[in-house]
Amino acid sequence: MVKKWLKNKKIFQLVLVIAILIFGVVVLKGLSALKKPPAKKARVVVVPLLNAITVEMQDIQMVVESFGTAQAKVQVQIIPQVSGKIVACHPDFVNGGFFSAGQSLVKIDPIDYELAVENAEAAVARSEVLVEREQSEGAIAAAEWAQLNEGQKPSSSLVLREPQIRQAKAELKAATAQLEKAKLNLKRTDVSVPFNGRISQESVDIGQYIMAGQSIATVYGTDAIEIIIPLEDEEMAWFDVPFSSNGSKPGSKAVVMADFAGGEHTWAGRVVRTEGTVDQSSRMVNVVVEVADPFALSNGRPPLVPGMFIDVKIQGKKLTGVFRVPRYVVHNNDHVWVEREGKLHIEKVEIIRMDIKHAYIGSGLESDDVIITSPLDTVTDKMNVRVNISN
Repeated sequence: MVKKWLKNKKIFQLVLVIAILIFGVVVLKGLSALKKPPAKKARVVVVPLLNAITVEMQDIQMVVESFGTAQAKVQVQIIPQVSGKIVACHPDFVNGGFFSAGQSLVKIDPIDYELAVENAEAAVARSEVLVEREQSEGAIAAAEWAQLNEGQKPSSSLVLREPQIRQAKAELKAATAQLEKAKLNLKRTDVSVPFNGRISQESVDIGQYIMAGQSIATVYGTDAIEIIIPLEDEEMAWFDVPFSSNGSKPGSKAVVMADFAGGEHTWAGRVVRTEGTVDQSSRMVNVVVEVADPFALSNGRPPLVPGMFIDVKIQGKKLTGVFRVPRYVVHNNDHVWVEREGKLHIEKVEIIRMDIKHAYIGSGLESDDVIITSPLDTVTDKMNVRVNISN
């Protein structure tokens, strides 16, 4: 009896478990039927937004830019040609002092040279007397010979004192030359130079004894300043350089700029020549730009003095019908990225010239083309793009 009851109990438990499982499956299916399926989302493709500019065909004057240091066109050492003690100096004979052409800068004691002039004048006077005496004696000798030897020529030039006369004239000529030399030495006691200038360094003062050939100062001319700028030889094609001084057209104009005394100042310059050689290591050509009257003061502008660091912009030739774009938008030396109808096009162009900031394109673009200026790591032709034009 007990065994039968236990057997029925096990059957009942098994039926109950199966019923629970069936009920769970039914409930799960019912819940799944009530759940809504997830909404399908459209795939969004991100199109890059790039900066861009529009370009226009223009006529552009080329500007060749470089830099250099101002230096004097004329710089010399003042070296007296006579010796003596300095008895006077001009008040502007100091470092930085200005002077005019022919102005006496230093006066050497002239007494010895004045005495030398007087001695030379006396020697000339004696020689003149000697010439007159010899000529008179020669005339008397010629008259006596004619009376005693009518119709006959003297057998020797000594008879008419011709050698003595020539000797006296030679001595007069030598004495005259000595007088001119003495006068020249006296004139040289006033030390000057034949150009307007400025003293960069002086080394003597009143009371000092100086020797002929001794440098007493270094000076430079103030009529012109030169700036030597290095350029690549390709840049020489864009402006005019006078390669000779005979009938050559003038060089291109230039604007010379310098930061000095708290401001930027400009002067007008002109290309005057190139130096005689090309640098063997860099293959650069040194071009000389000259500024006339650099010490003329204008609207508070300081003088242009040697040693100043200078920026130079040479006004070059004009290009017609070209496009100017930032240099960095040129890729692989001759390609640019152009946006048309929302797509990026890789266009090959003709680069006429590149300077520090810009590239000048002769063909391959049209007016109102949109040039992409933003960098991209990966670019494919006709890829979709958006642009933000910032002209």
